[in-house]
Amino acid sequence: MSRTEDHADDRPVSTGSLAHRVPDLGALELLLAVARLGSLGGAARELGITQPAASSRIRSMERQLGVALVDRSPRGSRLTDAGALVTDWAGRIVEAAEAFDAGAQALRDRRDSRLRVAASMTIAEYLLPGWLLALRAQRPDTAVSLLAGNSAAVAERLVSGEADVGFVEGLTVPAGLDSAVIAHDRLIVVTAPTHAWARRRRPLAAEELATTPLILREKGSGTRQVLDSALGGLARPLIELSSTTAVKAAAVSGAGPAVLSELAVGEELAMRRLVRIPVNGIALARDLRAVWPTGHRPTGPARELLSLTRA
Repeated sequence: MSRTEDHADDRPVSTGSLAHRVPDLGALELLLAVARLGSLGGAARELGITQPAASSRIRSMERQLGVALVDRSPRGSRLTDAGALVTDWAGRIVEAAEAFDAGAQALRDRRDSRLRVAASMTIAEYLLPGWLLALRAQRPDTAVSLLAGNSAAVAERLVSGEADVGFVEGLTVPAGLDSAVIAHDRLIVVTAPTHAWARRRRPLAAEELATTPLILREKGSGTRQVLDSALGGLARPLIELSSTTAVKAAAVSGAGPAVLSELAVGEELAMRRLVRIPVNGIALARDLRAVWPTGHRPTGPARELLSLTRA
């Protein structure tokens, strides 16, 4: 075997991932500081580490690379020829890392400057406006978009990544979502003052409610889910409408009885445009929930919005 071949066999073989062969950023920053200051102690002070720790890091880097990088003497520290070359490369790596960090920060800033909210109709119409006003006071630069729909649509938008946080009002948490209860609500039966039920003296029986055609929200809405559960799936639709406001308007017009959230009809009850009809034998209470994709708890403005709903 020739001397050249024998020397080649003694060279260290690069194995493993790049992370094991290239010094970490902290070590490269230390080498750059030694080159700039001409002192290992000064470089250590600039980076906030002890001189023994700096010496240890340089020696570790020299072992990793297989070359001497720094000559140490009482007059200071001087780069070897190999150290000067490695320092030049290190500068490019640190500059690239700084550019990477700046880009990542820009992405975080862009993410934190927008908030996509999906909410079922009752929450979107009667609770979210106040929460979003409070959020705007805290984060005036955050652009908020609201996607309103029934609880099933909210779940679809969250799972598909179209929304950052959602709000639903059904009995169960849709599959693929985690949740937290943020408020409580109750459904009530209402009619126009001219309806015969408005003059009755006794509470309505659950059986009569189940056999009477009602103005209802559509299948998939939280309101409909709660009512169907309370009546054993027997609710009979006179009209099915896709928004709380539409159901309320139809009830006010005298089209028939409706089942709505207490949150939605406070003004109409106070002005006697609608009358509340007591009902015996069914439970119409429900939880209002914030929801988000399983394992991805809200951060940034979405997290702040959640804290405002609890306040």
